[in-house]
Amino acid sequence: MKRLIIGAALVLGVLNTGAWAEGDAKAGKKVFKKCKACHTVKEGKNKVGPTLYGIVDAPAGQVEGFKYSPALLESGLTWDAETLKAFLTKPKELVPSNKMSFAGLKKEQQIDDLIAYLVAESEE
Repeated sequence: MKRLIIGAALVLGVLNTGAWAEGDAKAGKKVFKKCKACHTVKEGKNKVGPTLYGIVDAPAGQVEGFKYSPALLESGLTWDAETLKAFLTKPKELVPSNKMSFAGLKKEQQIDDLIAYLVAESEE
């Protein structure tokens, strides 16, 4: 039984990782235009918001040199596909009192594309 649970957890982890594989990084680059006034994907370069380089699967509130809201620092979140989708849909709902003023994306495909772009940019 223990092996079955561990196996199921591994499968779910693989399926969860595949969530951004559904996105199109090229289309995600266009979606990122909505983010680039405040964010960049350049490693170590913060703007009004933190760099999003390497954000996928990273713990929330950990980009060096960026001053996060207490709400985000205390959230305990990890930016996996599920959490990113929830945050990108309604940031203030997932983390009330966070500093991000963006209302969110409405289209699930745009969110998948954006996550795929963030993954691709972090691998280069």
